[in-house]
Amino acid sequence: MRLLLSLALLASLSFGLSHSQAFAQSKPSGVSPSVRQAINQSVEQWLGGRFKITAIGTTPMAGIYEVQIGQDLFYIDEKAGFAIVEGQMIELKSGKNLTAARLEEVSRIDFNTLPLELAMKTVLGDGGKGKRSIAVFEDPYCSFCRRFRATLMDLDNATIYTFFYPILRPESVTVSRNAWCAKDRQQAWDDWMLSGKEPAAATEPCNYPQGKIVELGRRLNVQATPTSFASSGKRLQGALGKEAVEASFKP
Repeated sequence: MRLLLSLALLASLSFGLSHSQAFAQSKPSGVSPSVRQAINQSVEQWLGGRFKITAIGTTPMAGIYEVQIGQDLFYIDEKAGFAIVEGQMIELKSGKNLTAARLEEVSRIDFNTLPLELAMKTVLGDGGKGKRSIAVFEDPYCSFCRRFRATLMDLDNATIYTFFYPILRPESVTVSRNAWCAKDRQQAWDDWMLSGKEPAAATEPCNYPQGKIVELGRRLNVQATPTSFASSGKRLQGALGKEAVEASFKP
């Protein structure tokens, strides 16, 4: 979900805002201290002090400023009296959607900071080198994850890091733990996701890092599965096609 700032959706917004440092942030240049203070006071009063502004930036429109809260953007006038929520800023001459471009920017992450030891590693093609990397958050009961996994497994020269992210139902935890603890983790997960064969119950003590993975997902504002991050840092939502995945590896 792109913007969650309407009053009816404030509860949903809180899922990721406490960890807004995970996202790319706007540069504060071009905003005077007085305007910044007015915007901060007005917005935080409007939101009841529940959420903090991540960044305030200028826009090509005179007197209109961009406000970032976590991964969400909206626009406000310099007197902080009026806001435009869920609006799109379009450059008419070029037709470029400036809002979409900024949302892509603020949703990027630093791929190198991901704790990849919490993920299952799969190397595809190119003699086991897998030079291109992508991290994906999957729930075992997510039908779109199953479709997307088939797409990912069709990649070449790629390394896939899969985070078992059990958020859809209680059984998700059981399946994720059993797959993680299986003797052949890769086979157990793919059998379930691609063929519907449930992994056998774990018979030995095993440390499935569920808590750390869920916390990571919350910090990255992963609210739905599949959510992926290419090595370029770009965020991918949903079961995209192979062509879109291939394009995401480019900076």
